[in-house]
Amino acid sequence: MTEIAVAICVNPMSGRDVRRLAARATNMTHEAKRDIVARVAAGADALGATDIFVTREPFQIASAALEHMSLKARVHILEPAIRNTAEDTETAVDAFLEAGCRTLVSLGGDGTNRAVVRALGSRADEVHLIPLSTGTNNVFPVLAEPTIAGMVAALQAAGVLNEPSLKRRAKVLRVGGTGRHGQPVRDLGLIDGVLLRNDHVGNLLPFDAERIDRMLLTRAEPDAVGMSPIGGLLEVVEETDDFGLLVQMGKGVRFAAPLSPGLFREVEVASVTRVAFDVAVPFPGPGVLALDGDRDHKVPDGRALHLTVRRDGPWVLDLAAAMRWAVAQGIIAAFPESEQSP
Repeated sequence: MTEIAVAICVNPMSGRDVRRLAARATNMTHEAKRDIVARVAAGADALGATDIFVTREPFQIASAALEHMSLKARVHILEPAIRNTAEDTETAVDAFLEAGCRTLVSLGGDGTNRAVVRALGSRADEVHLIPLSTGTNNVFPVLAEPTIAGMVAALQAAGVLNEPSLKRRAKVLRVGGTGRHGQPVRDLGLIDGVLLRNDHVGNLLPFDAERIDRMLLTRAEPDAVGMSPIGGLLEVVEETDDFGLLVQMGKGVRFAAPLSPGLFREVEVASVTRVAFDVAVPFPGPGVLALDGDRDHKVPDGRALHLTVRRDGPWVLDLAAAMRWAVAQGIIAAFPESEQSP
């Protein structure tokens, strides 16, 4: 029997950082994540998954969720090295790929999925991802019933979702240039790259609107929170659009934007400009480059990092479209022809 393998990647710290405490958002508890894992597994099992892979992390979220479930699928608990950093997500993804998984369900926010995609590297075109929202800023992942996510994951792993319109490769911000100490920088973001003035690497507080200099967005959505709506409240850029949006802060249009859940700040935007794929946009120092909310790179005075929008991330599945297509094809359930209504 062909293996139908689904991996469930859990970030135990997603939705629990200080940005939520500084805003008006509730924490995503470990218990809630266990329930989500169990529902994903139930959905995948019901539609024929033969193997479900999770990793053991400090809070045993996924392993505990599956411990007492009666599943037909074999459960594999991988144990990669744990550092209690964002690298744990990357290590987990490496372990899933080594085990042969090419269909992943992730639990996290924009930052978690950034780590997933960063771990995929050149293997991104081999992987189908279903990102479920459990983070702080959740522009990239989707709010969806985990049971359905598991069902679609199993269908994908079985190789039956062969209709091109059911999936799309994710847009990615590619970062290059020279950082501090003259070291080359190679990194990526999924939603936003933001240049902050008078800030520092590692700061975990919500962004101070007065320190935002410019941002490049893969998606500018007015119905999101974070950096995306700063652009999206002026010009909408969808995930399906083959371009990004450069937002230059400065004297111009002033309005209130939700920078975190329930936390509004007044911003002022000088201009918004569409940016085509493969056009490098300079982010000059001095400052700090933040990617999907994480302040990771110091940009020294006299140097610049360059951000480029491309569509070269993993394949992301459209859950609703996939389920409707599967039903139309008679993949999930079908009555004999004599029993169908005229």
